[in-house]
Amino acid sequence: MNLNGTYIDDTFAEAFRMQYTRLLVTAHDRFWLEAAIRECTGYSSSVIACDAECGLENWLDPQLTPDGRWGAAVLVFGFDQERLSKAVANRVGQCVMTCPSTAVFDGLSDTTTRLPLGKHLRFFGDGFQKSKLVATDRYWRIPVMDGEFTVVENVGMAPGVAGGNFILQSCDQERALSAARLAVEAIGELPGVITPFPGGVARSGSKVGSRYPALVASTADAFCPTLRGRVASRLHEQANCAYEVVIDGVDAQAVHNAMHRGMREASASDVVAISAGNYGGKLGKFHFHLRSVLGGPNDA
Repeated sequence: MNLNGTYIDDTFAEAFRMQYTRLLVTAHDRFWLEAAIRECTGYSSSVIACDAECGLENWLDPQLTPDGRWGAAVLVFGFDQERLSKAVANRVGQCVMTCPSTAVFDGLSDTTTRLPLGKHLRFFGDGFQKSKLVATDRYWRIPVMDGEFTVVENVGMAPGVAGGNFILQSCDQERALSAARLAVEAIGELPGVITPFPGGVARSGSKVGSRYPALVASTADAFCPTLRGRVASRLHEQANCAYEVVIDGVDAQAVHNAMHRGMREASASDVVAISAGNYGGKLGKFHFHLRSVLGGPNDA
């Protein structure tokens, strides 16, 4: 199968179940909001080593936020409720509460599974914190040096899908970088998804396992151009650079839509082939066949 002159590999991206929450962060203006989001979503590319995978879902105009200020929706993914709860509390406490003028609200208020947030962070108030009930939601007002930090008592959690991906292959780094940026920017326009790696792109794609027993993952040697002739390469014969775009979404359809949009955008650039990372179907239950995602049969 070819799309705009780009060969689409007959393979699939393998994704797996993770839990996620959506945080609504607001601030006095875009400068401080962006500062909070940068901190909150840092060191979050992969749960292989990070406590969570998170990223900006979308910016929110003041008329769309609970307190009428500039806002952002952040998606945070973790393996289970316990680890996600710890990661969210740590990130909000260290990265958002510390940022001037911010407040945090629940972006999944209709879910029954809850993660404690303000319930834990309130103790920073050292006994001076106050609670306030707005409709059915409880908020905590924690005294800080510019006034009060307002944070919702708990946030919703729901099952999501993580690890959707595609691998762009180009003849050189400059063209590969350009195609990757186009793909990530197109995905960024869609709701319910994030691309958690730096700039949305991973240069160090991985495989499960390693010759070193202490490592659970190691370099995806099949896509490393300098290892041609030493390993069974999966690179197109014209490719000398590959980048992986990894997608986490609120459900399988959101990941499907993001892969479709991203691959179509990239194929219009100088990409010779698009492939994907999988582990033989043994890691995750969600299999996104590239040709099906793009609208063609799996055996095209």
